[in-house]
Amino acid sequence: MCGIVGLAGRYSAAEAGELADRMNGSIVHRGPDDAGGWATDGFAFAMRRLSIIDLAGGHQPMWTDDGVGIVFNGEIYNYRALRAELEAGGRVFRSQSDTEVSLHLYHRHGPDMVRRLEGMFAICLYDPRRREVHLLRDRFGVKPLYYAQQGGNFYFASEIKAILAALPSRPDLDRQALHDYLTLRFVPAPDTVWRGVRKLPPGHRLTLSLDSGDVALTRYWRLDFRAEAEEPGRDYPGEFAALFLAAVEKRLLAADVPVGVLLSGGLDSSAVSAAAVELGHRDFHTFSIAFDEGGAYDETPYARAAAAHIGSRHHEVRLGRDAFVDFLPRLVHHGDEPLADLASVPLYFVSELARQEVKVVLSGEGSDELLAGYNFDRLGRMLDRLRTAEAWLPAALRRLLAVAPAQGAGEWLRLWGRRGWRGMLAARPYHMTLHWDEAEKRALWRETARLASSVERIRGWYRPLADRHPIDQLQQVYSGEWLTEDLLMKADKFSMATSLEVREPFLDHALAEWAARLPIAWRVGDARVGYQSKRILRDFCRRRLPQEILERPKQGFPVPAYRWLTGELRGWAEDRLFGPGGRLHELFHMERARPVFQRAVSGDNGAAHKVWILLVLGYWLEAWQ
Repeated sequence: MCGIVGLAGRYSAAEAGELADRMNGSIVHRGPDDAGGWATDGFAFAMRRLSIIDLAGGHQPMWTDDGVGIVFNGEIYNYRALRAELEAGGRVFRSQSDTEVSLHLYHRHGPDMVRRLEGMFAICLYDPRRREVHLLRDRFGVKPLYYAQQGGNFYFASEIKAILAALPSRPDLDRQALHDYLTLRFVPAPDTVWRGVRKLPPGHRLTLSLDSGDVALTRYWRLDFRAEAEEPGRDYPGEFAALFLAAVEKRLLAADVPVGVLLSGGLDSSAVSAAAVELGHRDFHTFSIAFDEGGAYDETPYARAAAAHIGSRHHEVRLGRDAFVDFLPRLVHHGDEPLADLASVPLYFVSELARQEVKVVLSGEGSDELLAGYNFDRLGRMLDRLRTAEAWLPAALRRLLAVAPAQGAGEWLRLWGRRGWRGMLAARPYHMTLHWDEAEKRALWRETARLASSVERIRGWYRPLADRHPIDQLQQVYSGEWLTEDLLMKADKFSMATSLEVREPFLDHALAEWAARLPIAWRVGDARVGYQSKRILRDFCRRRLPQEILERPKQGFPVPAYRWLTGELRGWAEDRLFGPGGRLHELFHMERARPVFQRAVSGDNGAAHKVWILLVLGYWLEAWQ
C-alpha cells in the first residue's frame, strides 16, 4: 500500500522533481517504509511505500527496458496468476511484486490491461514511446485518485493535499460541492471541494497526452444490479460460499506480512473472520473499539463473543469524549475534504491500535450495499405488499392516495399513489443521507446564485434505473456515491493516516457481479421464507457464527456525539457555530441555523446530524481556507 503523486507540464526536470518531492512529502503517512521518484523535462512522478508484498524488492518507480515506468498504490490479488501467464509468454521479472506484474501486463496489453486486474489500486503509467500518461483506478474506488489542470499543467495524487502542495495558488472553493455536502455529508464525485480538482471516478482510466495536454476518460467497468428470476434447485448458498471464501483467501494470501481483522461483532466483520478460520488461518489478530459511555455505545461484548468463537488474539481500545473532540482538527486534515461521518474518528483510533500489531486488516465494508443490508428487508416487505395491492386496485383509486399526508406511512402511500411501487423510491428520492434540505440551505447561504438542487442530483442517479426492481435501484445508487465517497473514502483516509491498509473482501468484483444478479428473495427474503436483510449472508453464517451475532439488530457504528450535544458539548458547539470570528459566518447566515441547533440540543437526532455537518465544515474551513 502506498501513495502516488505526479505532474506534467511546462517544467524543467529539476523543477518537476522538486515539486514531485514536495507533493510526496505531504503523504508520508501513506508509506513510511520507502520513497522513490523520477523526473524529466515536462514530467515527474513519485511514491511513498508501505511494504506489504516483496518487502525487499518492491522499490518504485519500476521500469521496462524500453522506458515505460509505473508508480502504484494498492494490491493486485491475482498477481501470481498473471505473473505465471506473463512468464509463459517470455517476460522476465526482476522482483516478486505485484507492481512489476502490472507494468509488464501494460507493456503487453496497453491500458486496457486494467480489466485483468483483481484488486484495489490507483496506478500511474508513464509511456514515453506513445507520449502518454495513464491513470487507472480500481472498480469500486477503494483507492482514491485525484487530478487537476491549472495553467496548462496537470497534477495527480492519492490525496488532495499533495496536489495543493504543488499548485502555485490555492483554488477557489466549489460552492456547489459544499451545497451538496450539506445534504449528503460528503462531496459527490467527480467534484471535490476545490474548483478544478477532480476525482477520477471508480472503474475509470484517464489518458493524458504529453504533447497536446488533452485528457480522455474511459469507463472500463460498471456494476449493474438486475435481479434474475429464482431458478428452482439452484444452489445459491453454495455459490455464495465459494465466491466469498475465495475473496477472503485472496486478501489473506496477497501479503508478505501478517493480516488482521477489524471486528465490530456485527454480522459482516464476523463473517470475514469466520471465513478466515475456515480457510485455515489461526491465531490471527482482531481489533475493536468502544466509547467510554458504554451501553449502546459499546459493541465489545459482541466482538469478544465472535473473537472467542474463532479463537483470535483480540485487542480493544476505548475512546472518550475529550479525545474525540481533540481529534477533530486532525479529522479534517486527514480527510482532505469535509466528511461528516463521525465513525471516522473511532476508525482512526482502532486503526492506530491495529497498526501496533499488523500492517493489513480485513473489514466488512460493502456488505450492506452488495447484499441488501440496512433496512432493506422492511422495505422489501412494504414493496411486495404495495405491488400486490397495485395488481387489483384500479389505478384511478390508487392515485387518490396522492393527497395522503407527507409524513410517516402517509408519505409512502402518497408516493405510491403518484408513482406506483416501482417508481416511488426515485420519486422521494430515497437515500442514506438526506440532511439539510434545499429550503434550509438557501436560507443559510449568503450567496445562492447558480446552486443546483442536491435532491435533483440524487434523482438523476435514479433516472436510468426506472425499469428495475426498486431494491435493484436502491443498491445501484448506494453502491455508487455513498459507498465510494463516504464509506470507502473514510476507510482509506483514516486507516492510511496510521499507515494501515484495509482490504474489503465483500468488494471482490466477481462476488459483486454475482450478487448484482441475485434474486431479490435471496437478498431480502419474501413472504414464503420471511423477510431478512442479507439473507444469503445469514445463510452462510448460520453454521459458522454464534446465534447472538446472527440475531443482533443492524447498528451503524454507534457514536455518542448526538447525546453529547444535549449536555457536555452544548456550550462548546454553540460557541463553535455562533461565536464571533468563526469561518462559517463568511459563507452562511449562521443565526438562521439557530432553530436547528435548539432542536439538536433538545434531543432531535436529525437536527443533531445537521449540526455536526456544520461543525465539521467549520473545522475544515479553519484548516484549509
